[in-house]
Amino acid sequence: MSPPILSVRDLKVHFPLRVRGGLFGHPVTVKAIDGVDLDVSPGETLGLVGESGCGKSTLGRAILQLIPPSSGRVLWLGRDLTAIDDEALRQCRREMQIVFQDPLAALDPRMTAHDIIAEPLVTFEPKLTRAQVRARVAEAMARVGLLPHHINRYPHEFSGGQCQRIGIARAMILAPKLLICDEPVSALDVSIQAQIINLLARLQRETGMAMIFISHNLSVVRQICRRIAVLYLGRVVEISTSEDLFREPRHPYTQALISAVPIPDPAIERARARVVLSGELPSPLNPPSGCAFRTRCPRVSERCAAERPEFETDRGGHAVACHNWRTPR
Repeated sequence: MSPPILSVRDLKVHFPLRVRGGLFGHPVTVKAIDGVDLDVSPGETLGLVGESGCGKSTLGRAILQLIPPSSGRVLWLGRDLTAIDDEALRQCRREMQIVFQDPLAALDPRMTAHDIIAEPLVTFEPKLTRAQVRARVAEAMARVGLLPHHINRYPHEFSGGQCQRIGIARAMILAPKLLICDEPVSALDVSIQAQIINLLARLQRETGMAMIFISHNLSVVRQICRRIAVLYLGRVVEISTSEDLFREPRHPYTQALISAVPIPDPAIERARARVVLSGELPSPLNPPSGCAFRTRCPRVSERCAAERPEFETDRGGHAVACHNWRTPR
């Protein structure tokens, strides 16, 4: 098996805040990411799923060093991105790109499609002539399904799906080895979502790049990802292949997420039992002790409050962080 191109070790992202109260207020810390370990192999697609506020987007940005981690390591091809200088990090970013959630907000409204897509070339390949840049941009546009006469249009002249194609073309023009997709289809219509997912899958097959696909939609993640990591309150609670995770979810949080995915067959949908969580997602300002999920868990025990669960991994690589995952359901 090939060594991972990306390894994340005990990554934490904490944001210091000052809460009002008293004469000067008091400092608190938001634990957005609270100790994450991940590996991504060449050419694979890893899905990150969880409720809104669980830290998925923060984790993606911290991997790219767009948000400085509080502690931990991010190893890219063996180099620790948290310990290199700005110039070395800039060169590494050539191989790592991101596609954002809101396609229109991710584009500069004052720039044409040509200038937006060409921006990475201007930054990393300044010796290219204007004709060479225009040819590369035209090629990138054709790969993502944009027409040649769109090259001088501005973002407000495109639909949401077309704007996302521009963002993908910009990310792909340097042939990255890793593409992080941060909710890339959540702002699009369902029919357009399918087109963008198929486009990303095709580009991955053609280039062999790895992808981290962030989404709250498990149906989408199941379609495109080989492995899935489930996040809860800044921690990974379960990670496995997509097939194993949907066939045998072990963590009660994962079971609840999969239970919420609708089944197209009305008879089966009406007959199946739902796993409904009680309570709300705890605040990252004051996460529960021990297991972060214990305040909503149907199988909670005294041990859950006192001890943070460690990962237990089987021979197939299915890992779960839960004290009571073998408890009969």
